[in-house]
Amino acid sequence: MKTVDIKKIRKKMEKEQDSKRFEHTLGVAYTASALAMCNQTDPEKALIAGLLHDCAKCIGNDKRISICEKHHIPISEIERQNPFLLHAKAGSYIAKKKFHIHDEDILNAILYHTTGRPEMSELEKIIYIADYIEPGRKHAINLPKIRKMAFQDLDEALLVILNDVLNYLHSIDNPIDPMTQETFDYYLSNKNNQTKKES
Repeated sequence: MKTVDIKKIRKKMEKEQDSKRFEHTLGVAYTASALAMCNQTDPEKALIAGLLHDCAKCIGNDKRISICEKHHIPISEIERQNPFLLHAKAGSYIAKKKFHIHDEDILNAILYHTTGRPEMSELEKIIYIADYIEPGRKHAINLPKIRKMAFQDLDEALLVILNDVLNYLHSIDNPIDPMTQETFDYYLSNKNNQTKKES
């Protein structure tokens, strides 16, 4: 990985995000870095992905759609109706073009941090989980349990988070990105297969 100026990224994010979002960004970056250290994954890459995961969160919906259309990034029907969901896709593009990040694992960690995907890399799992458990998060259910689990078993924590997210979105009748359901089904099936092998 080419040398990346992390201080520069941090300063840019502080300028571009409101103070609440920036606090969240720092929380995700440092939580991700700690999780990376626990899982033999590069903590610097985790820090960079954490700092940039919401780099498109503070731009307007029209701009997100425009970035995706202009650069041939596919937009699903659900995303078109709810453009706030596009901040991960737009963010991955911005991280590459504006912040000169060319590491595919970092770009994918940003791209899939809201939905997950089947066969995630360790870094992708770490950013997804860190986004959910960072210290500023207060209202998600099962947080103390998931925080502890995250530092013991990434896959187990991922599965519990996905399950809780899906249940929550169902309960408030919010749109669900099919990729979130697909990711949950994939990791649940993995767990069940593992259990069968062990029994």
